[in-house]
Amino acid sequence: HNVLTICLAINYGGRADILQATQKLAQSILSGELSPDALMDESEISKRLCTAHLPDPDLIIRTGGEKRLSNFLLWDAAYAE
Repeated sequence: HNVLTICLAINYGGRADILQATQKLAQSILSGELSPDALMDESEISKRLCTAHLPDPDLIIRTGGEKRLSNFLLWDAAYAE
């Protein structure tokens, strides 16, 4: 890889991001953009997250010896090391 992406999440909350994405998804259904009967997968939520334009992280380093994510990139970090 020749590209390194660094993401600074200032005033970011993973739960709030997921909530906002699901609200956008619901609005798309209400507006008729998406059919409620359409087969949906996780990509419908992923593309509505505020991090949709960023690649999923391969590695998350938590400084200070902490082992939990602390509400950081909850959706995006699902398969990160």
